[in-house]
Amino acid sequence: MNNNEDAVNQVLNDYYKAFSTLTVQSILRYFHQPALLVGPSGVIALPTPEAVISIFGPVMENLRRREYRRSEFSLQQLRFLSATSALATGVAIRYKTDFEEMERVGITYLLHKGDSGWKFPVMALHDTDKSAPSN
Repeated sequence: MNNNEDAVNQVLNDYYKAFSTLTVQSILRYFHQPALLVGPSGVIALPTPEAVISIFGPVMENLRRREYRRSEFSLQQLRFLSATSALATGVAIRYKTDFEEMERVGITYLLHKGDSGWKFPVMALHDTDKSAPSN
């Protein structure tokens, strides 16, 4: 599983670098289609790249207006469900242009490994206190 663990960590790191550019086209390749986004507003279907653009474009524009600089993912737990699926739970930490922390968002990714590598069929936003593994 070490190769899969390394590969999932790399995908997460690469996704956050891409997201930090605030260019929605740069994150499209990380989404399995169809995909789902689960959050405070409910469940949003992302069946196509155009759907990802319509949801993430405004989010990125809002961050740009708020002097966003970059995001990083603090992985709290990685659990493999099979050879082709994994759950990665952690906290997205967003920083402003002055390097001050902007906000933290709890997020869990369900990843699926297909012919083109590990991708996100499901992203679930949640409270940051739900990110720590339970005992």
